[in-house]
Amino acid sequence: MDLIPVSTEPAAWPMSVNRPGKESSLNLEALHRPVLHNRVLDYLQPRSGGFYIDATLGLGGHTAAILKASAPDGAVLGLDQDRQALSLASRRLSAFSGRYQIAHASFADLAQVARQRHLQGCDGILFDLGVSSLQLDTPDRGFSFQRSGPLDMRMDSERALTAHEVVNCYSEKDLAHLIFQYGEEPMARRIARQVVKARPIQDTLQLAGLVSRAIPHKKSGRIHPATRTFQALRIFVNDELGSLAKGLKAAVDLLNPGGRIVVISFHSLEDRIVKETFRDLAVECICPPGLPVCVCGTRKKIILLTRRPVVPDWAEMAENPRARSAKLRAAERL
Repeated sequence: MDLIPVSTEPAAWPMSVNRPGKESSLNLEALHRPVLHNRVLDYLQPRSGGFYIDATLGLGGHTAAILKASAPDGAVLGLDQDRQALSLASRRLSAFSGRYQIAHASFADLAQVARQRHLQGCDGILFDLGVSSLQLDTPDRGFSFQRSGPLDMRMDSERALTAHEVVNCYSEKDLAHLIFQYGEEPMARRIARQVVKARPIQDTLQLAGLVSRAIPHKKSGRIHPATRTFQALRIFVNDELGSLAKGLKAAVDLLNPGGRIVVISFHSLEDRIVKETFRDLAVECICPPGLPVCVCGTRKKIILLTRRPVVPDWAEMAENPRARSAKLRAAERL
């Protein structure tokens, strides 16, 4: 984990360096359309003078919107574990120089980043979870089952574990367990058996083909047969669920009174963690019923702003099909 400054003044908000190269020709706004853009701003309520954290910077779409809404002097700290995304986001945000920072870090390290930067609190935090358009559309990253690429799937290329190691080295039992647990794939045992028999597996399309052949056509439903297996491998390789639980608690602790946290998730496992974490932080006491006084010491930290998840409307889903499974939950710090 490291911060990526371009100013030598420790108190200054660093500007981003626009390095020449093939990435500069990308149309970042076309490549990445932030999901639930307007609803994020509705719940986050950015204002001038406020300080916000985008815990999943990606290509900077949500951060750009927060900076626009908090003009002229709102500020954002953006975290991402993907160095390629940080490089591209810095270009997109160049118009806001002096008002943002970026850090190469997972949101699981949010508390550590805050300590390093001597942050006392913030007015809002956003999590936009899951795999990004950039990662999906870059075959060399190995996230897509529709394009040929290495079995990588690391959001942070400095992580040691890759999908290649999991697919080719884990036991059939362990492979079936993680596909079932993280992909909620009912055919996990059958898939694991076919994968182990076909080893070594080097390519994403090879793996996708094996999974497709392992699942009877009538069992695959409307989604691609390899969807759940690839999801499971990605979540496991990047420890996404463990990182989320840790990051959410650190985020709530960092919020100023009245500060808001907004989380966009894309599958049921993520949404369940967000829902349960918010629920636990929104209760005043967890003592067994019947005790005359509270002995647990639990105190309510947040109020829920969304009793049920907010989802995209039909217009957004038609314009951006990747938004169709998005669910937004929000809460406010007491």
